[in-house]
This record gives sequence, C-alpha cells and structure tokens, in this order.
Amino acid sequence: MDLQDQLKNLFPGHVPEEGTDKEVSKPEFWMQEAPILCKYEKRKGKPITILDGYTGADTDFKKLAKALKSYLGVGGSCKNETIIIQGDYRDKIMDFLLEKGFSVKRVGG
Repeated sequence: MDLQDQLKNLFPGHVPEEGTDKEVSKPEFWMQEAPILCKYEKRKGKPITILDGYTGADTDFKKLAKALKSYLGVGGSCKNETIIIQGDYRDKIMDFLLEKGFSVKRVGG
C-alpha cells in the first residue's frame, strides 16, 4: 500500500487538484546576467583554463567549481573569485555552462 492509497483511505471524499503534484525546480547555481569569461593560459609550461566573472555567493561559487571539476575529471582550485581548471578544456567547459543556463564569453585564441 503506497502513500496515495493510504491518503484515499484516510480522506475518502477528497479529490486532489490538478497540477499540485508538480515540483518547482530551483536552479542549481545562482544565475547572473553578465557572461563568465573563459581564458586559456600556460603557467610553468602547463595549460590551465581560467573562469572569471562569476558574481554569485561563495557557496554557489564553490559548488560550480566542484561540479566542473567532477564533470571533467580533473583537478583545479577556486580562489580570488576565479576558477582554475588544470588543462585546456575551454570547449567542454563552455558547453557545460551553456547547458546550465549561463552566458559564456571566450577570451583569447
């Protein structure tokens, strides 16, 4: 006996309203109107991808960095309002952010 059957037994005359069982999904991250800048650099001879310009709260900033690192399966860090990803993953990062609803601007080559 599932929850719906139990509720019908407790309230036999109740008719559920249409559309009440739909959940309102809130966005996973804080969305901003300004685009996130996606840059490529080499530091100590190794390629890195830098994301700059995210103006959300610190917790959302860390959640976004963690989601990107786990999506790509690489290391990185987030500090001073920039996310640093090890390796050149500009295309994958831009696709991921566009899929999540962000606007992204590619800087550099």
